[in-house]
Order: sequence, then C-alpha cells, then structure tokens
Amino acid sequence: MKIGKSLSKRKPLLSIMILAIILITIAVYQTNKDIPEGLSYEGKVHKVKDVRFLYDLTYKGKDGKQKYEHEIFDTIIKRIGEAEDFIVLDMFLFNGYYKEDMGYPEISESIGEKLIAQKKKHKDLKVVFITDEINLTYGSHKSGVFKELRDHDIKVVFTNLDPLRDSNPLYTAFWRVFLQWFGQSGEGWIPNPMAKNAPDVTLRSYFELLNLKANHRKVFVTEKTAIVASANPHDASGFHSNIAFETSGNIIGDILESEQAVLNFSGGGNLPEYTTQKDEGDIKVQVLTEGKILKHLLNELKNSGKDDHIWIGMFYLAERKVIDEIDKAADRGAKINIILDPNTNAFGNQKSGLPNIPVSEEIMEFGSENINIKWYNAGQEQYHSKLIYFDRGKNSVILGGSANFTRRNLNDLNLETNIKIEADSDREVIKDVDQYFSRIWNNEEAKFTLDYEENKDKMTPFKYIIYWIQRILWFTSY
Repeated sequence: MKIGKSLSKRKPLLSIMILAIILITIAVYQTNKDIPEGLSYEGKVHKVKDVRFLYDLTYKGKDGKQKYEHEIFDTIIKRIGEAEDFIVLDMFLFNGYYKEDMGYPEISESIGEKLIAQKKKHKDLKVVFITDEINLTYGSHKSGVFKELRDHDIKVVFTNLDPLRDSNPLYTAFWRVFLQWFGQSGEGWIPNPMAKNAPDVTLRSYFELLNLKANHRKVFVTEKTAIVASANPHDASGFHSNIAFETSGNIIGDILESEQAVLNFSGGGNLPEYTTQKDEGDIKVQVLTEGKILKHLLNELKNSGKDDHIWIGMFYLAERKVIDEIDKAADRGAKINIILDPNTNAFGNQKSGLPNIPVSEEIMEFGSENINIKWYNAGQEQYHSKLIYFDRGKNSVILGGSANFTRRNLNDLNLETNIKIEADSDREVIKDVDQYFSRIWNNEEAKFTLDYEENKDKMTPFKYIIYWIQRILWFTSY
C-alpha cells in the first residue's frame, strides 16, 4: 500500500519529467537538424564584363521636401518586358497591405500586371514566382494578386518552411508538440498583425508566425539577366531605401540551381535550365546563400587590416561573430564606417530600436577610433539595405543582397541570397558603390545621415532587459 501511494504521488512529477525530456529533445532536434539539400549554397566564381549597382534612396532635400531616387523595381519591370524564355522570381513580401494609406507606390500590382502582360505576349514564356506564406498570413486568407497570376498560367510556389531549422528553441518545442496539429479552417477573426487593410487571421496563424522563420530571399532572373536585391516588391515597403546588383552570364544558372533547391522541398516542380556560356570579363561574381554568406563575410573581415576601409549599410546588425570580427579588424587598423537604420519604425508602427541601438552602444564601447557609426535619417520609411564594401585600395570586395547581419539571416535559418563581387577599384560597380557611401555619409546635397550622438532614442533599462532576454533566449524577429 505504501509503495502504491508513493508511486501515485510521484506520477505527476514523472509525467512532467517525461514531457520536459520530450520538449528538450524536440527543441534540440528542430534547431539543429540537417537543412535541405542545396541550401547554404556556394556558387562557382564567374567572370563577367559588367555589374550594375542599383539603389533606392528616400531622403529629405535641402528644401525640406521628401525626395525619391528609386530604380530597383523600375529596372525589374523593364527586364520583365525583355524576357522571352523564362522569368523566375523569389520574393519574400509581395502584397498591397498597409497600416494606413500613405500614398505608397503600387509595386505589387505593377509587377503582377507586367508579368501577366509579358506572358500574354510570349505564350511559351515560363514564369515561376516563389514566395513566403507570410503573404497569406500563414494560411489565414487567400491572395488576390497570386490568384490572378495563377489564372494566367504563372506558376506560384509558396515555400514549405517546415523542413527548415526553427530559430527559437523555447517556442519551437511548444509549437511542435501542442499547436501545429490544429488545422486551418474558416475565416480569421483576429486583426492582422501585418497591416490594417489585410484580412483577419486565425489564432493558429498567429502561433505559426511566432515560430519565426521565412524565405527572405529577393531574387529576379531571366534568360538575359540576374538581379539580387535587399528590396521587397511590397507596397508598404515602397519608400524604403534599398540596394541591388544586376549582372548576366553563368551566374544565372547558379541562381536557378539555388532556387531549384527550394522547389525540391516545396513541391514546385522544375525550373528552366540555363545554357552555360564562356565566362568573359574580369569582374568576379559569386552567388551565396544562407550560412555561406556568413562564411565569406567573416573571411573578408578576418583578412581586413591596415590600409583597408570597410563600409557597412545595414538594416539589422546583431550577429555576435560579425560584431567581434568588426572589432578585431579595427584593432588591426582597418577604418570602418557603419550606417544603420535606427529600428524605430516599421510600416507606420513604432519600434523599440532593437537591435541596432544597443548593438551600436556595444560597438562604441570598444573605444576604437577606427570605428564610426551614423544613423540613416529615416522618417516613416526604413534604411533597409544589406551591404558591405571592402575598399582594399587597388581592388575591392562587395557583399550585398537579402541578408541582414543577424543570427536568423546568416546561420542557416532563414532562406537568404547574396551576391559577392570582387573587382579592381576602377571598375564602374566599385566606383558607384564607393560614391553611394561617400554621398550619404558626407550628406552631399541632403541630410542623409545623422551623427551617432544625434539619435535621441536611447536605451532604457527596460529595453536593455528585453534585448538581453532576446539575445539569450533567441526569441526575436531579427
């Protein structure tokens, strides 16, 4: 009798222990499992004659009026009109949802209409649009723009995120054990967290959103050209400042190969093939995705020192390995100029300044005279660029694309695509990037950037606590 009573008293504790073991096992597995084949892609180094630097800049002119120098999506729309064989897009955000009407450019509609028009013009043109389920708020509603594309024989593929590693160990176990099994049914009833004019969402969609992973790529290719960008064709992102690079040649085939990997685990069939050509030119280009971006970024930072000048333009900077290597490069004598978004606004919503404000304070505490930080003078828009430029005198290296310098973007969690460019410093693409940074750093013609001390959004003790909790637990959107 006493043994039976003793066991009955221990049953709740035993059950809790078993559940804890199950949750820990799932968390460890889901955050460390093998990534699908073909991800973390490191393309061949190809030589091309030309790479074109594209940018979007939003700023206030000397007259106080808002100015827009935007060329990325104008270029993409033009290239759609030149395609005859195939078009492949992989874009994270593609919708017209927003919190309030601020006169956003109708980017998603313009691109959708141009794709349909080109498909009508060339009946044999194959068009594939790869995207993220965030545009359906994870199954809560349909998308009119994607339905219209499908109605015109354009293939739309929503990325299957389940095979990807989960980014938050604590939440993933709870999600995987208790929540993911509830299916979607009926219409949503909770206000959409993405935008005021977006359809309501279900509770399950909210839970899936909190699992925090995405196909974050921004890529456009045809048989004639390739564009790797930091910009989303998303109306509410239409005023953001961004960057992109356009080139051609065999890198097109590498991008298609990296995108085929996504289709292989998303039920998307086969992409068109690109016929390999002979490399021509002296500019080196290479496609990098996911963790291979971090590999090359760290290598370039480790190889930087005296006489090198590093320029960084970044929406989010938080990856510890990158921050540590920035510090070490400065100690070796490299001059480092960093332009950051203040992280205080997202689509009309106020943000806390995380992670850039506390991270910038940490970097300034290094006390290196070789590191200087400025804030982009953003209004309701964001400085959404993801760009680093290594000026090594006679030659230079550029890394740019979709990847923020954060754990989620660089550690085989999100899907990301960047392009690496190596060229002599007298090449046009290098001179254009150099002029871009010089212009906004030195406030030529306008007040593009603010000195570090001019940012009035300081960290409160509460925000620091939140930042450190996020840093330790990895429960963060960046």
